[in-house]
Amino acid sequence: MKKILSSIAVLAVSATCLTGCFNLDEIAYSEITQDSFNPTDQDVVALLASSYSELGAFMDWYGMFDAQEEAADVVITPARPNGWVDGGVYQRMHEHTWYADDPGSPSSLYGYAFTGINAANRVLDQVKDGSLNTGDLKDNIIDELKAVRALWYAVLLDSHGNVPIVTSYKDTELPKQSSRRRVYQFVTKQFEEVIANGKLSEERSAATYGRMNMWAVKMALMRVYLNAEVYVGTPAYDKALKLAEDIIHNGPYQLSAKYLDNFQAFDDATAVNNTEIIFAIPYDNVYNTGEHVFCMAMKFYPPSEGRAHFGYATNTWGGNCGNPQFINSYQEGDTRLTDTWLYGPQFVSTPARADNDSKAAKYFSDVEDGVEVGKRDKIAWWCLNYLPSITGAQGKEVITSIDFGCRQAKYQPDLKASATNHWTNDFPWFRLAEAYYTAAECILRGATSSYGDTPDGLVNAVRQRSAPALSLSDLQSTTSHYKYGLAAFGGITTAMLNTYGSGFKQNENNEWVADETRQPHDWTEVYEELEASQTISPSGHDNDPIQFAGMYDEWGWEFALEGLRRQVMIRFGTFGTRNWFNHTAIGDNHTALFPIDKGTQQDNKNMGQNPGYVSANGAMAADVAIDDEIPDNM
Repeated sequence: MKKILSSIAVLAVSATCLTGCFNLDEIAYSEITQDSFNPTDQDVVALLASSYSELGAFMDWYGMFDAQEEAADVVITPARPNGWVDGGVYQRMHEHTWYADDPGSPSSLYGYAFTGINAANRVLDQVKDGSLNTGDLKDNIIDELKAVRALWYAVLLDSHGNVPIVTSYKDTELPKQSSRRRVYQFVTKQFEEVIANGKLSEERSAATYGRMNMWAVKMALMRVYLNAEVYVGTPAYDKALKLAEDIIHNGPYQLSAKYLDNFQAFDDATAVNNTEIIFAIPYDNVYNTGEHVFCMAMKFYPPSEGRAHFGYATNTWGGNCGNPQFINSYQEGDTRLTDTWLYGPQFVSTPARADNDSKAAKYFSDVEDGVEVGKRDKIAWWCLNYLPSITGAQGKEVITSIDFGCRQAKYQPDLKASATNHWTNDFPWFRLAEAYYTAAECILRGATSSYGDTPDGLVNAVRQRSAPALSLSDLQSTTSHYKYGLAAFGGITTAMLNTYGSGFKQNENNEWVADETRQPHDWTEVYEELEASQTISPSGHDNDPIQFAGMYDEWGWEFALEGLRRQVMIRFGTFGTRNWFNHTAIGDNHTALFPIDKGTQQDNKNMGQNPGYVSANGAMAADVAIDDEIPDNM
């Protein structure tokens, strides 16, 4: 009887993000027999697809972006006129009051990770037992699958810490929980073994784009070692520096000439030609419109107003914005501010305007052809660097507006997308700039360069495309440009919102009616006053020194909206000690780990809860998680 190749191993080909990158032709795998199958490099892509596809959850709904950014001090999703309360999930993320069965993040992150791990294990089992013939490429495929699985475990190591280590899809017993130390040992050992085997490609090419090549594995291990002191209490800055400098000095990557070159709506050619992105999650507006899409695009801009500005065929949904405290932290002359955030009036798209999709908003003080811009153009909406509160509630009033908050500009809007959430922007999981900043931080923390690199030299190599040079003393400063503290509500009133937000006036009967002399979203007269009305009140540890605060700030400005902020805050000691916007510091810092999902605990008695959270089965991770050494054959 003929063995038919299992379609399970390749079922993700039609839906995975990788198909958009590699443009795979349709292959009738059900008709290929075990004896006749001689895999090519293109076949390998198809076989690996299911293990990569779940990574698309990063920019999807309640994905890794939400878990890493909403919990930190840069991104806020406030209540909006069209909703966005969502049962309080975003407020809980901001306040660190999430619970173990929250319907969105962080529970969803745990599920995404184990879906990806199970997918990798499933194909690994088939390759190892020979039910999937991989010929001479067997060792290469095994190492790549181990790398993808280890990448998922690196995510869990950072987010949940104490999780089960599962290495086979065939395991039927309920898995036992491992300690964070043991997960760290497993992740570093897996990555180190893959590097030592030397099977993965070291090329930067179309064949390796969107896949874990050798340099992506080194980046992943570098990031884990950079955060080792957080994970296990013992720093590994020397190991992180060694990897970072190897990548910088020996890898085939170069920093992009322009910051925004890394965040375009890529087609295949521009993606492969990018020299800075080492590992990306490819999204596509043709092939990848199924399970995981660039859903954050829907969350970036207000509904019909975003459509009017960009010329989309469909509405966006509104939602998140930048925390004014972070926006105000940028230094003068740093173009990453305008590269990353929309600010000021955003105009309705018309054929006469050539700048509708540009990041540089035209202000009402600007004059073109003798005509004030504000008198010529219709405003779609206005990005105020002001947000009264995450709920908008003050007493019995609730004041919300689509105009509150700067919106993201970093990921270039894909104006050709068939649907607003089907962008072709690839998410840059690892950029070469991260190796530069890692090396700089490690040297600041005492590691010794093998190449004579200096912290200021490394940072300025990246920074020179966006901002004036910094000195070593700037990086060593203990005073951050970020002003921590709780934010006051500010000076907004319902009358102001009606007048400037809606373009209304009061008639003789004190009724609000349309004002023919004013257009909606025209905050020209009051925006400066309103933005200045919100004061910050520091307390507790808000004004405490931050070691290497200059380096801390640089991580924030360079990698804003790239899913790193929570991790950086934890490493620099601000996540559990600082107040920001409406977030009050959680003194015991237990929220540096997310809770184990309630359903997982109920289904598996071996799973204990992380410290500071209520256990669904009475067990705590500290009591039940195994801490044995990882065996060599795991």
